Amino acid sequence: MGALHPRPSLAAAGIVVLTCLPAGRADVSAGTHATAADVASILLVVVALAVLLTTARAVRLPARALVLAPVAGVVGIAALTSSDPLVSLPGYVRYVQVFVLIPLAVMVTVRDRTDTLIVGGALVGAAGLQGLVGCVQVLTGTGASYAGEPVRAVGTFGSLDVMGMASVVSYGAIILLAAGLTLRGAARTAALAGAALLCVPLALSLSRGAWLALLCASLVVLFLHSRVLAARVVLVGATAAIVLACGLGTGPDVLGRRLASIGSAVTQPDQSLSDRYSLWRTAADMWLDHPLTGAGPRMFAQLRDTYAPIELSSASDTDDPVNGFRRQPLLSPHNMFLLTLSEQGLLGLAAFCGYLGSMAWWAVRGASLAAAGLVTWQIVDFAYSDIGGAPTLVMSVALGLVLSLVARPEAMAPGIPVTAGRGGAR
Repeated sequence: MGALHPRPSLAAAGIVVLTCLPAGRADVSAGTHATAADVASILLVVVALAVLLTTARAVRLPARALVLAPVAGVVGIAALTSSDPLVSLPGYVRYVQVFVLIPLAVMVTVRDRTDTLIVGGALVGAAGLQGLVGCVQVLTGTGASYAGEPVRAVGTFGSLDVMGMASVVSYGAIILLAAGLTLRGAARTAALAGAALLCVPLALSLSRGAWLALLCASLVVLFLHSRVLAARVVLVGATAAIVLACGLGTGPDVLGRRLASIGSAVTQPDQSLSDRYSLWRTAADMWLDHPLTGAGPRMFAQLRDTYAPIELSSASDTDDPVNGFRRQPLLSPHNMFLLTLSEQGLLGLAAFCGYLGSMAWWAVRGASLAAAGLVTWQIVDFAYSDIGGAPTLVMSVALGLVLSLVARPEAMAPGIPVTAGRGGAR
């Protein structure tokens, strides 16, 4: 720990790095299992506690850290009132780890600009690595299966964590975009070029939710930087979309079909979307029976069949060279807000929305481009996904970085300014 003391933020960066280790062949029947990144998260919490207790000049937690308290308290109430507290206990521990302990530890360890660069650099580096692996998978036909073809980029996370690469790549693209809008010269060109390059593996991930989330996050970042620039980008983007849709088509083969499916998500949903809508209905019905404190953490999986409509598939098919063909059970609603509502009730949803909403408000008010982009991406993405798998810890570090930037403006690194750029929102 002595080596980490000068830069305890290295422990947070270590979580991101260890998450990128190849997942290997997974045993879906094994239930909860700890990874190297989970062990690193424990080390991060210990290091943060040491910083709080042993630093010569006492480190005070910013008042904005109090936004974490309701999240921890309400999920504890939901676990205690669960119909099966033993099942809910691991869910309680995981929820507190992901949304409270790791973000709080990151906030404590990111103390200045150098720390911000260490953690932000780890996120960008992980995005580059995952994007490179994903592109190689598509080029060599070793990706996850989509429509019977091994053409889906998943990075080192494999087909059982199909959203992982898209999430990590998105974090890196947002940070690079925020940096590119505020830096000058060659650094600006390199950052913007890096953000653009990361859009390639993101497209190859075939993750519609991640595409929409990055679009919304980018617009927020551009708007905070310059309203005029944001309006121009929207105009150019809309024109290009019309030309592609009406004149040139939506793109080649798989990517084109996936892009076109966004437009028919309501009128003609594919099987994955139909299952997702059924899972949403299941979560809503479960909440109606447990309105205030929910059914309890991890009880959605236990009670799914009691509330699920008959048309819901029991599992989805996954396939990749490492894990082979698997039938993966659909054990969550793939919507973090509905998962929270069904398992923690109105109290849990209020605490969770207050948690994310406060960070979004502080980021926009402080015109922190990276913080605003990261939290916007997460809010939009949570409408299509929930937590689970190794990439969840990268999300925790990203949320911790957001909290650091909005709670300690002095921790802003170059390219992550305290105020909007010239021609910006203020």
